[in-house]
Amino acid sequence: MNKVFLCKETAKDETRTALIPADIKKLIEAGYEFAVQSGTGVLTGYSDKEYSDAGAKVVQTLKEGYKFADIVVRINKPDDIAGIREGTLHVSSFDVFNENAAIKEYAQAGIKLVSLEMVPRSTLAQKMDIQSSQASLAGYYAVVLAAARLPKLLPMMMTPAGTISPARVFIIGVGVAGLQAIATAKRLGARVEAFDTRPVVEEEVKSLGAKFLKIDLGETGQTEQGYARELTPEQIEIQRKAQAKACSQSDIVITTAKVFGRKAPLLLTKEMTSQMKPGSIIIDMAVKTGGNVEGSDPDKDVLLDNGVLVIGGDSLERFVPKDASNMFSGNITAFLTHFWDSENKIFKVDTSDEILKGCLITSDKKIVHEKV
Repeated sequence: MNKVFLCKETAKDETRTALIPADIKKLIEAGYEFAVQSGTGVLTGYSDKEYSDAGAKVVQTLKEGYKFADIVVRINKPDDIAGIREGTLHVSSFDVFNENAAIKEYAQAGIKLVSLEMVPRSTLAQKMDIQSSQASLAGYYAVVLAAARLPKLLPMMMTPAGTISPARVFIIGVGVAGLQAIATAKRLGARVEAFDTRPVVEEEVKSLGAKFLKIDLGETGQTEQGYARELTPEQIEIQRKAQAKACSQSDIVITTAKVFGRKAPLLLTKEMTSQMKPGSIIIDMAVKTGGNVEGSDPDKDVLLDNGVLVIGGDSLERFVPKDASNMFSGNITAFLTHFWDSENKIFKVDTSDEILKGCLITSDKKIVHEKV
């Protein structure tokens, strides 16, 4: 198992590619063989010639690539799996807790499905963590997007005509995306406040120069994977009331709160957003998984009656496809390198390895992941 096929993405609005030419060249030097579908890197800024110069064979169709491949690599799950040979290892992101029918189809077809979101959050697997690499870029772009739409500047300015006060930014959820959003907003000169249900992140917030909003929710914490634990309805109500004041004083509110594998918690109700100032901007980064903001829409911006603009910030890393692809490619390269058997020149499917055990969903025509 050493022949890898890199697919062209077909998902709506997808701009990234899973592997860049420089990383393919490294993997070929290690012993892998590559086929790349024509046009794969066009939206990212990589030509077919760059892939062929790296040593890859450029093919025109999925059928050609599937026939060649032992391993198929892409960012998103395909529209269908027709043509993927039995025994092929399929590596991509995959919403495993909401794709039961698709997972059964992979199992029945004898495809070994790897879901990159399920890679364990361990020190060894950190280089393979697509969630962190992409969320960091999304957090950065959320601030840039909000700043571009806000009818005032972010930094304080002293001018002969008077002083311009800094914009106030409130960030809810201090994971990877939230931390990058805090850092970006501070660099742009805003006054930043943040909240997270995990008290342990307070020091990280303060180290970036932001203020941490303290809300007594009782017992909270985080999972073994580092995600925030789901709150009770009572805790959510306490959180909403405390956040309402912070939102009403803010020019920009960015919500990043997601619960892995479940619907996102509703944090900002219509009652709360109605108290915000006209011209304020809300970026809901959890809009695709149910939304943190009541009334947010994954397909369009929503202008509320009071002049507050709600923007659905789904997959914002797609707006910086060059860097997003470079980072995603680094994650895939680390994954393929980790399981490379240099003696036998093959990708070794080692189910005793904790990393593969954590992200291998189907194998031998069965669903093998205990949580799925």
